[in-house]
Amino acid sequence: MPSHNQDEETPTERHSLLPHLHVHSDGESHRSGFHLKHFLHVLWLSSNKVSQYVNILWPFVPVAILVHYLAPTAHMWIFALTYISMIPTANLLGFAGQEFARKMPKVSGILIETAFGSIVEIVLFIILISKHRSSKGSGEDSNFVPIIQAAILGSILTNLLLCLGLCFFVGGLRHTSQKFNAIVSEVGSGILLVAGFGLLIPSAFYSALKGSAVEKKGHHHFTNDKLQQDILHISQVTSVFLILAFAIYVFFNASTHHGIFDEVLEHDEHHDLDRADDLAKPKFTFTECIVAIVASLTLVTLLAVFLVEQIEEVVEAGIPDQFLGLIMLPLAEKAAEHLTAIDEAWDGQMNFALFHCLGPSIQTALFNAPLVVLVGWALGKPMDLNFEIFMIVLLLISIVVVGNFLRDGECNYLEGALLVIVYCIVAVATWYYPNPDVATSNGIGL
Repeated sequence: MPSHNQDEETPTERHSLLPHLHVHSDGESHRSGFHLKHFLHVLWLSSNKVSQYVNILWPFVPVAILVHYLAPTAHMWIFALTYISMIPTANLLGFAGQEFARKMPKVSGILIETAFGSIVEIVLFIILISKHRSSKGSGEDSNFVPIIQAAILGSILTNLLLCLGLCFFVGGLRHTSQKFNAIVSEVGSGILLVAGFGLLIPSAFYSALKGSAVEKKGHHHFTNDKLQQDILHISQVTSVFLILAFAIYVFFNASTHHGIFDEVLEHDEHHDLDRADDLAKPKFTFTECIVAIVASLTLVTLLAVFLVEQIEEVVEAGIPDQFLGLIMLPLAEKAAEHLTAIDEAWDGQMNFALFHCLGPSIQTALFNAPLVVLVGWALGKPMDLNFEIFMIVLLLISIVVVGNFLRDGECNYLEGALLVIVYCIVAVATWYYPNPDVATSNGIGL
């Protein structure tokens, strides 16, 4: 479908599939349809300079696919190439979601952008649970539940400690201090505390009762099998309630209280230091957004399958399950969101940056994690929320630390540096944490 020339620009963007949709002025492309040259040009420019440099990694994508099919026994090479390839494809999906979101009202756009940024995570979780085979051992034995659990918590920790820390630090290098609106921080940190409480319940239940459980069945005996079944049922019911909480959170943001958030984000937007450059950039049309989303989602799914297929070999080679899930996977899948948030902090848009740090953490805790439990339930796979106590303690402490930094409504580079340092300490501790066939605090090794 041809595009309009610049001298034939229309005042508003129109698309046959969405004839009545009003396009926000910030996302207006003044074009329609699909034009390959324009599409590639906008794709290369991406959302910011750092995100643009990530596009240099695109040659790894075809190389990873070729190596997967031509050298199927080169497991570590396939894993390494696929891992790198996930970054530009996730970046494209995030950028396409951002372009699509810019055509929407402010709060709705942020929620849509966050949802697209989490698609990579959801795809990875679903592939991992579908490939799960063993209920004992580590990833080396096709027991992917511990890796999924670590990836759930790792996604939240990466956003709260690394991404938010880098936002505070990078923004603090350009501004002595940055202020953010209390409603953004208070709602975000409050919901994270509730989410952390919900994720803690199955682990606390198991820890309280594991000493009373016995191996053999008896007339009045509380067995390990009974305890594991109870944990699974609690996790499934908890997941339903967490998804309900997420639906209420979305409704609160996008419907009943959207005016408050709209005002905050509009204020941030008008104080954007490179707003003129952003508005002057060429943009995707609706058709081009859809093409980019479909293409990137297809590639992400394919690469995620390749990545999961190599996990057994990677764990056997010596990379711990918990480090793989808590640190490595979130870094690849969240790269696009992190780059966007850091760029916003650099430009003085700290409320936007907070949305991009807290929003994905909330979605992971209240939707992505419960979703994979329900998918496992549907597939007959025993996926629960009984996390390692070590991991859940890390999560709760991180939420409290971040909440303390958000309390005064102001940030600087010192707070950012401290959050990043805490994340590095967590990464080191996770590297030395034993695999589930040794660590049995959550019952996986029973």
